[in-house]
Amino acid sequence: MKLEQIYTGCIAEAAYYITSNGEAAIVDPLRETQPYLERLERDGVQLKYIFETHFHADFVSGHVDLAKKTGATIVYGPTTMPTGFEKYVATDGEIFEIGGIKIKAIHTPGHTMESTCYLVIDEAGKEHGLISGDTLFIGDVGRPDLAQHVIADLTQDKLARHLYHSLRNKIMPLSDDLIVYPNHGAGSACGKNMSKETTDTLGNQKKTNYALNPELTEDQFVDAILTGLTAPPQYFPKNVLMNIQGYASLDSIMEKGQKAYDVTAFEVVANETRALILDTRAPEIFAKGFIPNSINIGIDGSFAMWVGELILDIKQEILIVAENKEKVEETIVRLSRVGYDNAIGYLEGGFEAWKNTGKEIDIVNRITAEQLEKHYKEDQLVIIDVRKVSEFQSEHLIDAINIPLNVMNNRLSEFPKDKAFILHCAGGYRSMIAASMLKQRGYDNFVDVIGGFSAIKNTSMPKTDYVCPTTLL
Repeated sequence: MKLEQIYTGCIAEAAYYITSNGEAAIVDPLRETQPYLERLERDGVQLKYIFETHFHADFVSGHVDLAKKTGATIVYGPTTMPTGFEKYVATDGEIFEIGGIKIKAIHTPGHTMESTCYLVIDEAGKEHGLISGDTLFIGDVGRPDLAQHVIADLTQDKLARHLYHSLRNKIMPLSDDLIVYPNHGAGSACGKNMSKETTDTLGNQKKTNYALNPELTEDQFVDAILTGLTAPPQYFPKNVLMNIQGYASLDSIMEKGQKAYDVTAFEVVANETRALILDTRAPEIFAKGFIPNSINIGIDGSFAMWVGELILDIKQEILIVAENKEKVEETIVRLSRVGYDNAIGYLEGGFEAWKNTGKEIDIVNRITAEQLEKHYKEDQLVIIDVRKVSEFQSEHLIDAINIPLNVMNNRLSEFPKDKAFILHCAGGYRSMIAASMLKQRGYDNFVDVIGGFSAIKNTSMPKTDYVCPTTLL
């Protein structure tokens, strides 16, 4: 048996590739199927099952495309939800055979009602590991407030109580030496305080994971996992519906998005379609020059998550500005991971082509933390910190205002237009996104701090005492 975790850091997602005796299964695949098809061909195995741990909210699964291309069966745990594609609904405890191994479906409602873990039993009959989906993470459990945004009669309290019983009755009785293989790690919004580790033994999780504390009553458990939750990202319910209803093939989306436009045609298309111009270059490069009204979300950061948080219309047409053709392709793939399937082309030659024609460009003014420090005591500075609430509460500049980037669309009126202000995040990635959004909306009275709070911490500017965060949301 081979069990491989395929971890994608930009969305903190883990898919699993399992083979035995010429057959294979894939659990929770990403949207792009080609890497899986290449693995199957390389190993000379036939994909038999595509197991889904639940209807995902934070990414669009590759289950539909993968099933069409391989003939594999899509398997969900117990659910009555009708879907736009053929699926097999497993019963609790049902056994599936792949080559010489067995995979047992364990229904664990709580994160969602159909949430199911998969117990992997090797050729010798030994229980090897638990693919735990969003039921159990390393150091955390799946938040129980997401499905209520899709199914009207569910509440986070009801889901939390389901999760309590799933963990106590289905997971905790399992062997301590099982390896836990979760669907996400640190950085995902599907849990509030996940570890950076992506596997662990169940025995160690029983000792260290707050949610598996056997002393917790049901009410105490509910209180513990609901404390510290924030509103889920706005694109989550939209991704759930795509995972239920199906979607266009990635092949057609890639073809549409890779249409090249010269500068003249690009400008015409942008004006005619009112497409969003998305510049995926690094923030420090973007700041030095960009097409007016374009938005910067750097491809080398948590790109897909911020696209989903900030581009409110999932059907928005998008024109891409990137470093090169390879980055254009990567952008289209990563947009599709969160359901943004309407890239309609890119600027051939990138920003340099635009600049070389002599067309208008814009910049973001930036200062160093040391320059900020010189003016901090002398001037009545308005400093806006766009980090998460949890980061801000942990430590921040005295008198700074917290407007988290993820809620910026709803709080634009709080950015002053009648006075200058300073913008910063943790390191510069998020504040440049914020800066580009402000520029698009007519703001030009601010500067961005190079290096963000990481640089500010090294100055003598007064900061609050550090408090260890209890949530990473």
